[in-house]
Amino acid sequence: MKVIDLTHLIKEGMMVYPGTDAPTVRPACTLEKDGFCETHLSMFSHVGTHVDAPAHLFATGRSLDAFEAAQFVGNALVIDCRALPDGAAIDMALLRTYGEELTRADYLLFCTGYDKKWGDGAYFGEFPCLDDEALDFVIRTGYKGIGSDTMSMDPMSAAELPRHKRFLSSGDVINVENLTGLEQCIGKGLVRFICLPLKYANADGAPARAIAMIEE
Repeated sequence: MKVIDLTHLIKEGMMVYPGTDAPTVRPACTLEKDGFCETHLSMFSHVGTHVDAPAHLFATGRSLDAFEAAQFVGNALVIDCRALPDGAAIDMALLRTYGEELTRADYLLFCTGYDKKWGDGAYFGEFPCLDDEALDFVIRTGYKGIGSDTMSMDPMSAAELPRHKRFLSSGDVINVENLTGLEQCIGKGLVRFICLPLKYANADGAPARAIAMIEE
């Protein structure tokens, strides 16, 4: 069994969504002074590799802590979007090339290759996004969630977040953003995907450790 880490490292000075403060990571207790190490972490709930809940955008939306743990585990199909040019749509023509595996998956994960731009201003560029038809398909199919290696499921210019709103209002679903390393799962069929967000009260979102497990 091969385990692939799909998670960006949380650290001070890391890339964050524009307008969001970067995390603070500082020593709180030290071996020299206290006899043990403890770190004070301060960060926004949508920092780094993270999970969006319906509560992110809707007052009556479900928060992450209200989901059963099983929501965050499932079989995932990684869709290779790396050949798409900047600003292109992820459409049904691309999705249909994956045949019946599309409906056997619990998650669809979109590999655009944008994770290679992490730490660079180009990461905020015109990455591919689902078009309306593909998003409608995703909603109808009833996945546990979707994910991508980009900052958002909406273009950076879409201040009203229309894709987020359509998807997160569709049911008890989650959206995972800022994944990395998805190319290692391409061509492997369905992989086991585990993405466990921090469990805190009324969580609109939370950083997560995401991994993929592949039979070798």
